[in-house]
Amino acid sequence: MIKRRFGIDIDGTVTCPSAFIPYLNKSFRKNLTLDDITDYDLVPFLDTTEEELNEWMERYEPIIYSEAPLANGALEVINSWKDEYELYYISARGRHLYEITEKWFQQQGVHYHHIELIGSHNKIEAVKKYNIDIFFEDKYDNACDIAEQCMIPVILFDTPYNRGPLPKGVIRVYNWHEAKQQVEKLLTTTS
Repeated sequence: MIKRRFGIDIDGTVTCPSAFIPYLNKSFRKNLTLDDITDYDLVPFLDTTEEELNEWMERYEPIIYSEAPLANGALEVINSWKDEYELYYISARGRHLYEITEKWFQQQGVHYHHIELIGSHNKIEAVKKYNIDIFFEDKYDNACDIAEQCMIPVILFDTPYNRGPLPKGVIRVYNWHEAKQQVEKLLTTTS
């Protein structure tokens, strides 16, 4: 029997969506909370330039990714799927961060079958290449594009930066336990 394959974003999905905020606050002398971040583009919230933010990301990404806390319920739900489904992580992280990423998965005890760091937010090609059946995401336009172009269900984890109207195929959830319920619902209607 062929196992269903789940495509799972890492940052803001498996990791807590507020993971970056303490680092941003310290570096940019801000006092932001996750509720303040109402757009995926951080530049307007930090009074900085895209270039400065990119330089900051380059410097801090390895630190943040190695210390990022897990999203609530992620470990329990993901690991409950490890024997039943194939878990493919598809992330916009750069390939140079693979060792840090894999080490984080091992330290946290999060099960994975494959980790793909594509270095870009355009995940369509990877979703198609790996024949993903359901995708898990926190970035609004990614969720919409994957659902529309790959014609698969996308579970969108709610955050203040992704609250647009949802097209057919995108399902908003508020935690990993809800995500699991949605998966069960989806798979009973399609099996």
